[in-house]
Amino acid sequence: MHMDNADIAIIGGTGFYGSDLLENFREIEISTPYGKPSDSITIGDFNGLKIAFLPRHGKKHSITPHRINFRANMWALKQLGVKRIITPDAVGSLQENIRPGEFLIPDQFIDLTNSRNNTFYDEGKVAHISMAEPFCPELSRIVFESGKNLGYEMHDKGTVVVIQGPRFSSKAESKLYRSWDAQIINMEVSTECTLAREAEICYAYIGMITDYDTFADKTVNVTDVMEILKQNSNNAHDLIKDAIPKIPQKRGCACGDALKDAMV
Repeated sequence: MHMDNADIAIIGGTGFYGSDLLENFREIEISTPYGKPSDSITIGDFNGLKIAFLPRHGKKHSITPHRINFRANMWALKQLGVKRIITPDAVGSLQENIRPGEFLIPDQFIDLTNSRNNTFYDEGKVAHISMAEPFCPELSRIVFESGKNLGYEMHDKGTVVVIQGPRFSSKAESKLYRSWDAQIINMEVSTECTLAREAEICYAYIGMITDYDTFADKTVNVTDVMEILKQNSNNAHDLIKDAIPKIPQKRGCACGDALKDAMV
């Protein structure tokens, strides 16, 4: 384990760059067997806990989704002793009733990515990790209830389609995903979520709805999207600040034993 330590990590996605909820913070560099993480990791204090903050795309948002070194990111957080990850991220909506400005906490994903390093067990040992319930149910429930308590429009459960990127969907693709009864669309979460499970870290995802996917035949106005993203990000800050004190010290889920029955 690294000489620094953290209990909980926040991975900042598109539209969420703040480590400003931390006190007495410092930045550290961590090297991993998989190369460098997306950026330096900020560690600080919040509510009596050590919190780590990692910007998924780098501080300057310079790393495209398909080029993120997910394994280095997750390995670095594991080295810090992180047991739980919360990540707010901008997503597109695939359903009319899930509107820009709202939040969705998914419980399932459909992974359409390709050519990604999405396992720590690609040689030497074989592990078939269970992803039947990919997101931590305990942590996801806490995050959802915090959003409801704050009066935000929250959607509990849903399927996120994860595409390779960095391009957006064609209309035909978007309509196909809608026919699968998927709710939101993103480019990173399945890779990250799978590696978190292999690392036996609880993982909860906050989908910040910024716009409708291409099925909607609506012209996407960047100015409008950025305004929604800013408001979503401010709300996500408050949601996380509300949720962290409610997280029990002892985990009541199975995430910490994910490898027990996975090794061949």
